[in-house]
Amino acid sequence: ENYHTMKAQIQEMLYIEKGGDEQLKDELEAYNPLIPQGKEIVATFMFEIDSPITRKNVLSQLGGVENLIFISINGDKVFASPEDDTERTDAYGKTSSVHFLHFNMTDEQVNKFKDCDSKVELGTDHNDYLHTSVLSLETKLSLIEDLD
Repeated sequence: ENYHTMKAQIQEMLYIEKGGDEQLKDELEAYNPLIPQGKEIVATFMFEIDSPITRKNVLSQLGGVENLIFISINGDKVFASPEDDTERTDAYGKTSSVHFLHFNMTDEQVNKFKDCDSKVELGTDHNDYLHTSVLSLETKLSLIEDLD
């Protein structure tokens, strides 16, 4: 996420819901925390599962996943800090299908991320969802614009 994606999201919500100035205040309050600040990347992580039955079963096995999502830069893992607006895993161990995540990096990690030769992956260490995906150069270059 970045300033431009959040602006588009707010405009979309205002257009669809037609809530006026009062809604604008609420939308800004909700989405401003998702704009990257300095040495962080902000992401929306979503499990998109069409079947309600499958979705319930899968999400019931992924409790706490929001604390196990990472960006790996040449093997150096930066774990996400979930947005703390609400609990994303309930008392029964079922996680939400949507998570808002902040990846806060050190200066050294930012410099490595900006190196076009660095391998950057997004992944999880959750035992029931061990998965990684390499970020394309195009995605990486777009994210670099958000880093100081």
